[in-house]
Amino acid sequence: MCLGIPGQVIAVLDREGALAKVDISGVRREISIALVDGPPDPIQVGDWVLIHVGFALARIDEVDARETLALLQQGAEPQRELDVLTQGTV
Repeated sequence: MCLGIPGQVIAVLDREGALAKVDISGVRREISIALVDGPPDPIQVGDWVLIHVGFALARIDEVDARETLALLQQGAEPQRELDVLTQGTV
């Protein structure tokens, strides 16, 4: 199973090298856009992409990106609660 995480392009760093910087819930990372960039519709600042192991696999719309991020956040909550319980602190 693969997990793709939505990120928003905040800079195209190197068009020839197919590198961009994305923001993923406040974390900024450099990724490859080689699989999704090119004519007739090059990646632009503000675009949302689905990222897996440092590669943008697909463009996605903002609504889908935000819904996915919200679901991922909801999934993280039970783990945080379990971590607190197992550490014996509240």
